Amino acid sequence: MVGVFRRSLSFPNKPSQPSKPRVSHHTRSISLPCRSHPLISHINHEISTIKSWSSFAGEAHRRTTTAWLSDGLSLLKDVHETLADILHLPQSQESLRNRPVFFENLLEDLLRFVDAYGIFRTSLLSLREHQSAAQVALRKKDDLKMSSYVKSRRSLAKDIAKLTSSIREPKTKHQHFHVDGVNGTYGDAELASVISDVIGVTVSVSVALFNGVYFSLRESKTTTFIGFLKRSEKKEKVEEGIMEMKEVEEKSLVGLSKKKNDEVKSLMKKMMDFENAICEIECGSEKVFRGLITTRVSLLNALAH
Repeated sequence: MVGVFRRSLSFPNKPSQPSKPRVSHHTRSISLPCRSHPLISHINHEISTIKSWSSFAGEAHRRTTTAWLSDGLSLLKDVHETLADILHLPQSQESLRNRPVFFENLLEDLLRFVDAYGIFRTSLLSLREHQSAAQVALRKKDDLKMSSYVKSRRSLAKDIAKLTSSIREPKTKHQHFHVDGVNGTYGDAELASVISDVIGVTVSVSVALFNGVYFSLRESKTTTFIGFLKRSEKKEKVEEGIMEMKEVEEKSLVGLSKKKNDEVKSLMKKMMDFENAICEIECGSEKVFRGLITTRVSLLNALAH
């Protein structure tokens, strides 16, 4: 009985031999680029999440809110942080160095994003300063200073509108990666696809952000300055804007001296909500701005090695 008992103990130990295939599979999973690599899987999930976020734009009767835009900016920041990690890997760097056209296009697109967000952040800072002055004018019912605030809003709206056209057509395309059957691998193609998707979602989030602020600030009666939009978008987007910012319309800022105290108090509350929305968007865009810089630095490091 003892001998039988010992054999029964040794029996489950024999199948422990398949540990080799497990080790082999794990080794494959950490070599980039590969579908099973944690970073690739992770960034694909993040990209998919942003695409789901973007699909909200197509829902009927939806209104763009500060919270929705902040969510998109946070997701985009995470995507660029993951991409920066991927670009630090030697296999990614080698793959990109072997494809200079794709590499240069990616560098140029990232620079355009960095420039656009830099300008956008400067515009928001200026808007916040004008907003503080406007609240003082509102309390004093100063029509002259409020008129100056309205003009500054229109000017900033035009500056922000130009940012949309500057990033709408990226140069980084998956088909420009040139993966051949001899020197290229499946991992090379997957890396190119991931990078192209990151650029694509960066455009979609940025356009939603820039357009949202533009349509919130533009002159109420203006219908001519929408040339930066695609024809199919003009009709749909002309009434859009960020909910918390759209509450402060130009027509409500006219004739302060004739407004009753209750009207002024109500408008003051809306102005405070407007300012809070600016601060929230400013915080989100700052994170994306830093994420873009990190991604571009990682790419430049790939060239230096």
